[in-house]
Amino acid sequence: MELKLKLEQLHQRVNGLKDQILTEEATKTAFVMPFIQILGYDIFNPTEVIPEFIADIGTKKGEKVDFVIKRDNDPILIIECKSWKENADAHNSQLHRYYHVSKARFGVLTNGITYNFYTDLEKPNIMDEKPFFTINLDDLKDNSIKLLESFTKSGYNLESILDSAEALKYIKAIRKEFEKEIENPSDELVKLLVNRFFERPLTANRMITFKEYTKRALSISISESISSRLKSALVINDNIETEKTAVLTANIDQNTDVSKINTTEEELEAFQIVKAILREKISAERIAYRDTQSYFGILLDDNNRKPICRFHFGTSRKLLELFHNGKDSGERINLESLDEIYKYRNELHQTLEIYN
Repeated sequence: MELKLKLEQLHQRVNGLKDQILTEEATKTAFVMPFIQILGYDIFNPTEVIPEFIADIGTKKGEKVDFVIKRDNDPILIIECKSWKENADAHNSQLHRYYHVSKARFGVLTNGITYNFYTDLEKPNIMDEKPFFTINLDDLKDNSIKLLESFTKSGYNLESILDSAEALKYIKAIRKEFEKEIENPSDELVKLLVNRFFERPLTANRMITFKEYTKRALSISISESISSRLKSALVINDNIETEKTAVLTANIDQNTDVSKINTTEEELEAFQIVKAILREKISAERIAYRDTQSYFGILLDDNNRKPICRFHFGTSRKLLELFHNGKDSGERINLESLDEIYKYRNELHQTLEIYN
């Protein structure tokens, strides 16, 4: 808690001074040196904190690291600083060179606000391309502060940090891949899941269809899991407002009994056509659909208050409902074929303009 309080105080200092801090040197003095002090190191002791440490690289002589922190006379941390106006992610090649010639296991690249911590999990003595840990004064998180405690003078623990570094690195990588699969399921994931219950060959058209099914299934599963956790929390704490949970749960599929919905390949094909038209104006991530018992709706930002169009596909006819005159003024048009949807490109684009 003491470390968190000190970091919050530093954050207030940074916000109060940064408009007056115009150079990299000023950033080091006003922001980074206080951070090193918070970790418990004496910035006025040259055997503990060494500024402008010489790190000759091959034929390049006189190369200097902004700060090196030593413990028992061995370097444990090198710190390279940039101006607070610069992106802390943009200069790791310089830190990479310094790391290679130092004996420190950890490197930090900072702009005085964001601190990116690196190590050599992939290859010994070669700094990884990505940081394993980041602490941002604008967004302090308890788990980040807890790990930062391992870098303090009183709490430094090399083995603990390395164990945490490996866990953080690979958990982050797995999570990133999982989120990519949720947004756009890969052929490998679709085949892995579908081959467990679908015995016929997966043709190209079938793959497109099952990709949409997989994306929807993952979304529903996650939404229902969140809903279930919220309901459990309500049982534990009766003071939580039940209306909030009802709204969140309704977002899964408002006014819909999922078990009675049958999303057809024809509806998904129509969705792909509309999606292709809308991508001329917006990114694919903003285009969503929800199937209900009465219609198949396409939404902007998955928001029921932003309908783009709806399909009413019965056994005898196909209707396209447009909202270019407003979300409360739907206009239904008879379709002879799905290709006719392309005729209404202007109306679909006009609907987007209503919400932007």
